[in-house]
This record gives sequence, C-alpha cells and structure tokens, in this order.
Amino acid sequence: MKGAAFLKTRSARIVTVLLLVQIAAFYSLSHGESVPLTRPLSDFPAQLGSWHLVQTGVIEQEIKDQLRADDYLTRFYEMGNTRQVANLYIAYFKSQRTGQTPHSPKNCLPGTGWVPSTSAIISVAVPGEAEPVRVNEYIVAKGESKSAVLYWYQSHGRVVASEYRAKFWVVADALRYNRTDTALVRVVVPIADNQQDAATSAALNFVRAFFEPLRSYLPS
Repeated sequence: MKGAAFLKTRSARIVTVLLLVQIAAFYSLSHGESVPLTRPLSDFPAQLGSWHLVQTGVIEQEIKDQLRADDYLTRFYEMGNTRQVANLYIAYFKSQRTGQTPHSPKNCLPGTGWVPSTSAIISVAVPGEAEPVRVNEYIVAKGESKSAVLYWYQSHGRVVASEYRAKFWVVADALRYNRTDTALVRVVVPIADNQQDAATSAALNFVRAFFEPLRSYLPS
C-alpha cells in the first residue's frame, strides 16, 4: 500500500516524466546521430605553450574493450626543463545511446588503488572563454604517492564538472540536436615533496595551455 501511495506523489510523477523523456531521447530516433566530423586525437600538438610531449601512454586492449571509446589520447607532457610532468587523458564518445559512456574518475581512480583525500569543484579561467569553466579537483593518494587530478566532461563547447549535470545534457542534446557525443578530459600531476599547491598550480597551467587547441579536436 505504501508503494502505491508513493506512485501518486509529486516526486514519483517527476521521476516518471524524466524516465519517459530519457527513453524518448535514446530510443525514439531510429536514424543515426548528427555528429560533426572530428580531428583524430593522435594529431594533438606535441607542443602546448611551455609544455612539450615526453611520452605517449599505452592503453591495454582489455581497458579499451571496457572503455569502448571512439577515440582516446593518453600522453605525458613536461613543462620546460622543470621536470614537472602532467598526464593528459581524453576519451571521446560519438554516441552514448548504446551504453558507451565515460567512466568517471570518481569511480575509476579508487578502482586502481588511488584514494581521494579531498575533492572540490573549482573555477578555472581559460583562453577563449568569457567566464571561468568549472572542473573537478581531486587530491588522491596511493601508498606514499600523491597526485592532483582535474577532470571534466566536454561537449559542444560546454564544460561540465557534475556527473548528474552531464547526464542531463545528454538527454537535452539528444532531444534538441539528435546528438549524445561527449568527451572526458582528465589531467593528473604528481605531488612531489608534499608540495600540493605547486602540483595544482602546474595542473591549472597545463589546462590553460591545451584548452583552446582542444576545441578543434572535439565537435562544436
């Protein structure tokens, strides 16, 4: 009886409407999505301001099979001759209708042994944007090692930190534009000698260096 009573509440009606909208967005459009062509991430610049490519990472086939991204990039860049290194990881998905969705670092990092100690959503002023963008900031630890992590979801020129807001925009864009494409962008900078502020500052500097070039590699 209690369950039947809940079904008549305003909350239940809102949930039902959202579910129906999502179903309509993902399954009622039988034709393919209208996703503009993208440039391959393998062509991403080796030089980004004062940062230069030092190593291209490798993603194992088992991880690729789980990830199911349409394009990806994992690289290590160094800032000048400072030995300050940043890892850039990008996973791009043309469509999320068939279950291909970005794996949130919020879940992936703990799964590989990295334990978050602090988390926040911060504002970052980047070139080409009138207003600062909002991104996730994490400090994670694995044994004696610590790293500063920044990540966000990017699609159609929009930067979103919240996983819930990202899902909302998937549904909204599917209904408005017949598109569910998105990219997960993540930066990891090791924290040396417990200098957390220095690592975070380097991560922000790196984001500002690659943010504008990245635009031309993701659909607008």
